[in-house]
Amino acid sequence: MANDPALSLEDFLTALPANTRLIGLDLGTKTIGLALSDLGRGIASPMETIRRKKFTTDAEQLLKLCSEHEVGGIVLGLPLNMDGSEGPRAQATRAFARNLSQKTDLPITYWDERLSTAAVTRTLLEADSSRAKRADVVDKMAAAYILQGFLDRLGFMGLG
Repeated sequence: MANDPALSLEDFLTALPANTRLIGLDLGTKTIGLALSDLGRGIASPMETIRRKKFTTDAEQLLKLCSEHEVGGIVLGLPLNMDGSEGPRAQATRAFARNLSQKTDLPITYWDERLSTAAVTRTLLEADSSRAKRADVVDKMAAAYILQGFLDRLGFMGLG
């Protein structure tokens, strides 16, 4: 896509500094779920959820966390439709990436997040989690699901 700052997997990996973590983002309309990888980039852990206010405030909070946690790259969940096409949410995600890239030099890439929230919600239901508890954790758990999928792909490629 024109003007899209997100890198291909190969370019993203080339741009990543050594010995840094990755942060995974699950962008919602009201919240941003965050997950963080370990330094070995093998395990994703749920981190926190940012309540969205306005872009500048959200970006500052996100980039502060990136700095505090030695993050070297951002993996942004891309909400594709089931047929692989892009709807308004994917366009909003691409706009977020464009705006964020103007505030940081951290490399950004996308990871197909289809069904991530549904999978996490199902897991939480199976764990008999209350509705209130699910609401508190689903976004950061979805971010961890997205990031873990990306990390697993790196592992399959022998790059983890």
